[in-house]
This record gives sequence, structure tokens and C-alpha cells, in this order.
Amino acid sequence: MIEFIDLCAGIGAGRLGLEKHGFKCVGFSEIDKKAINTYEAFHGKDDAFLGDLTSLDCDKIPDSDLLIAGFPCQTFSIVGKRKGFEDERGQIVFSISKILKQKNIKYFILENVKGLANINNGKTLKSIVKLLNDSGYNVFHKVLNSFDFGVPQLRERIYFVGIRKDLDVSRFNFPAEQHRLDYDLSEYLIENDDEFILNKNSKKFDTFERYLSNKYNKGKFNLSDLLKEDYLILDTRQSDLRLYDKKVPTLRTGRHGILYTRKGKLRYLSGKEALLLQGFHRDFLSKTKGISNTALLSQAGNAMTVNTIATIVEKLEPVIRLNDE
Repeated sequence: MIEFIDLCAGIGAGRLGLEKHGFKCVGFSEIDKKAINTYEAFHGKDDAFLGDLTSLDCDKIPDSDLLIAGFPCQTFSIVGKRKGFEDERGQIVFSISKILKQKNIKYFILENVKGLANINNGKTLKSIVKLLNDSGYNVFHKVLNSFDFGVPQLRERIYFVGIRKDLDVSRFNFPAEQHRLDYDLSEYLIENDDEFILNKNSKKFDTFERYLSNKYNKGKFNLSDLLKEDYLILDTRQSDLRLYDKKVPTLRTGRHGILYTRKGKLRYLSGKEALLLQGFHRDFLSKTKGISNTALLSQAGNAMTVNTIATIVEKLEPVIRLNDE
């Protein structure tokens, strides 16, 4: 059985992508206490928790074949002002490199924001690839969109696959697009609780009406017409309203401004719906009891997309099996 460690684990979406192929998690690391609580609610509480990866004693990390990590993206994103290696959080990749070398791990999968590809005119990306290459790996990377791999979320992320050089694998082909042309959003936007309705008699609705009347939106939208459509997505996170049909914009950790229409009403995107849009199976929704909606939205916004990881592993698994023969 292929075993892996799950670092910067968040709520374990990457883990789920690997487990779809029968791989076994032998340890995980995360520093956000709320995310750890959700992770353990989803995957069970056992002795697999390793603590903060920047202070891990490598001798105490279980042996494994593969490492997966969604290393912190704040410093490489627009929100994080793209400081990159100048920010302490951007140094997490050095801790990952240390673990890869000391544990002699054969393979890795890393994920980060698309912006990493062009920060500092591509110099930061080159530095990361060189670091990983110097750690003993052939490194391959590509920007993939979750929308192309089975969920209706427009989520572009850069993925790195590393294969230890002594395994003599000089090529890795990332998966090709395989999205459905028409997603049925009713499979994902399933929340029926009235608390997620934007009530016309509420202060929040007054705020929304003022938003529609600002200098960017005034005269462009008729709310009555918008409400005639079901599952029309309204993204209010910018000054200008953005509409989406049969697709959902990128979920984000700290900015929750997605609404949608259903049966003549405006509804907020819920944390449970955000999980579905990240590829979590509906079975996980029953495990969210006691976790706040705000926490779920943020944690889903910070997660990997299960489907995308599973599809990358589908391409990597033959390489792994060949080298295990």
C-alpha cells in the first residue's frame, strides 16, 4: 500500500484525492486549530497528528512514499501582496524540502495559487523549482482549473509533481481537461435552511440594494429579472457585480460574497455547499455539526479540490506502481 503524509493539510481535501486511489495517510500537519478540528471531524482523531511542520523532528515523522502539501498561498496571492520569499510564510517550502530530503520520500504533490507562476516575473517560481530540484527531484508543474476536473468552480491553481531523481523518470504528463460542458448546479447548491436567504426586510438586503446602486452597477441590473432565473450566481466581492451561469467563481478564504438565485429568492452560499464545490462527497456534510458556517466557508476556500488531486494521482499512480515492482 502506498503511504503518504499530509502537510499544510487544511481540512484534508488532498488526502481525500489520494485515498480515492487506495493510498493511506500516516500523518498530517496543520497549525490552524479550527482546521485541525474539522480535519479530525472528517477523517477521525488518532495519533497521526504531527504538529507544526516547521518544528517537526524528522526522526518522528512516519516513513512514507509520498508527501502532499498545499503550502501557504497568502504570500504568493493578490491578497497577500505577492511578497513571496520575503514573507516568513513563504519559507514553508524550505521546511518541506528538508523533510523530503531527510525522509527520502519518493514523490510529492504540492499546490499553490496561480499567481505564483508570474510573481517577480517568474523568478519566485524558478527559485522554488530549483530548490526542489536541488533536493533530489525531477519537478513538473502546471496550472490547472478545477472547473475542468468535475466541479463547477473556476479555480486555477499551480500544481507541482516531484519524482525522486534516482527513479529515473524524466517526464510526467498532467491530466487533460475532462469537464462536463453543462454542470447542474442543483447538485451542489442544496442548502434549504432559511437562514441563508437574503431577506428583503433585512439590513443586509438594504446593503445589497445600495451595492446595486453604486457607480459601478447603477442601471445595469434589474433585480426582478435576475430573480426569474434559478441558480444564477452573483459575485459581490468586487465593487462591480459579476454574474455566472452554470459555474461558480473561485472560493476564497477570507472574502465571502457569493449569492445565487433559487425559486425567486437570493441565497448565500453556505459552507456545506462550498465543500461540495471543492469535491467533498455529501457524506461529509453530516460531519460538520458544531462547525460554524463561517469557518466552513473559510476552510473550503483554503482547501485543495478533491477531484483535481485525484486526477493528478491517476496520472502519477502508474509511475508509482512501476517503480514498486
